[in-house]
Amino acid sequence: MLPVGPRVRHSGPVTVDELTRPVSRRTLGTETLLVLGLSLGQSAVYALVSLIAKLTAAGPLSKQTASLNTSVTARPYLDLTYQLLGICFALLPVLLAVHLLARDPGDPARTLGIDAGRPGSDLARGAGLAALIGLPGLALFWAAAQLGLNATLVPAALPHLWWAVPVLILAAVQNAVLEEVIVVGYLVTRLRQLRWRLAAVVAASAVLRGSYHLYQGFGAFVGNAVMGVIFSLFFLRTRRVAPLIVAHTLLDVVAFVGYASLPKSWFSWL
Repeated sequence: MLPVGPRVRHSGPVTVDELTRPVSRRTLGTETLLVLGLSLGQSAVYALVSLIAKLTAAGPLSKQTASLNTSVTARPYLDLTYQLLGICFALLPVLLAVHLLARDPGDPARTLGIDAGRPGSDLARGAGLAALIGLPGLALFWAAAQLGLNATLVPAALPHLWWAVPVLILAAVQNAVLEEVIVVGYLVTRLRQLRWRLAAVVAASAVLRGSYHLYQGFGAFVGNAVMGVIFSLFFLRTRRVAPLIVAHTLLDVVAFVGYASLPKSWFSWL
């Protein structure tokens, strides 16, 4: 864990000892806000604006549409290029978070629990978490749709081309890595270093996860916040983000590829 110490004010040339002094709590807090502002905190703000736009548009929320994985252009190979670039650039905040954690003592991959030391356990736990979250999540989403608390969700809106399913799978992996590393591994680690209480850490991670899903509606906020509580508690107990990435990837692959491949009449309840 990165030591946190008081700020030192000085005048004159900076010495080597001063360059290696403990980082202040204020610096860590600013760093955390900047990482979130460049990633999912920014997404949360846009999601809130999107929800407000839906609520103030003509017609109820249930008649509005929230589309994921949409096409950028009608030119197939240019569209593929945009999709791949979007996936790659979306992962840059993850690399930034890992780079910042590398200043702490120890290996950041082990700090986050994303090393390859326990592949079998990570896969098994991830599959179990996906089942734990997925089935109740479908029931909650159905209930929210019946109550008019969600917009109509379109999980995949790519053209029916050879590259659509591979891109959807890559998008699922990208979502999982981005969200679990930033919202769970990085954020929980930094908030604990900032001496936040355990309940506040879990609440912050869960509320952030729910907030950047607000563009889908209130039901999506609640469902993802509950998922956030479970995932953050799992990380605090195991110090492993890898199973969370596995679980999230499985959930998104089923949602994205299933919607793109199966008859649309099966998803009328969305």
